[in-house]
Amino acid sequence: MVSAQHYFDQLMFGVAPYLALITFFLGTIQRYRAQAFSYSSLSSQFLENKRHFWGMVPLHYGILVVLGGHVVAFMFPREVLAWNGHPIRLYILEISALVFGLLTLLGLVMALVRRLVYRKIRTVTSLADIVLYALLLVQVGSGVYVAVMCSWGSSWFAASATPYLWSIVTLDPDISYVLAMPFAVKLHIVNAFLVIGFFPFTRLVHVLVIPNPYLWRKPQVVRWNRGPGSGA
Repeated sequence: MVSAQHYFDQLMFGVAPYLALITFFLGTIQRYRAQAFSYSSLSSQFLENKRHFWGMVPLHYGILVVLGGHVVAFMFPREVLAWNGHPIRLYILEISALVFGLLTLLGLVMALVRRLVYRKIRTVTSLADIVLYALLLVQVGSGVYVAVMCSWGSSWFAASATPYLWSIVTLDPDISYVLAMPFAVKLHIVNAFLVIGFFPFTRLVHVLVIPNPYLWRKPQVVRWNRGPGSGA
């Protein structure tokens, strides 16, 4: 008899990735067709710049390196495992990943505090922003936890997570690669699908138009329009 846990695992790791990807592609296309100028970060920098700088700079640099590392391990798993074959190189990779993960987490926390504490920023913060920050906190926090508590993450990512992700790409999901992983790793994976699925409804869509259109398009003025009595 098939257990409820089996169906749950199939849903989380075999079905959720495709639901997230379908939502991502259809949602981003529809948003671009209906609201092309909403493809923006909707920056609040003009309302407050100092704390914006100290939050966004570590967040962006950190997340670019962390995501780049994930892409490299996904595309070149054998090379990553070969690199990790030497202890010194393994330590360098693991420590570097942790440092940039912590940098991302620091920037994310600072950006969230800025949005919650300062009235002007809180006024232009939507429910979608709060949900997005919550998802990103879970994602980055679980990633840092895994880096600290689950040793040699770069190696088991290349050996286990990469084959699982490729099985998703080839439309033949093999969830056996992830079933034996710790809860924190499973949370990190499932939450990543949630972020991908929620992507089209957030300010994250601006990454799809950076940097090219900004090189030639005219300056864009963003005005926040709130109803009377909203405090704007």
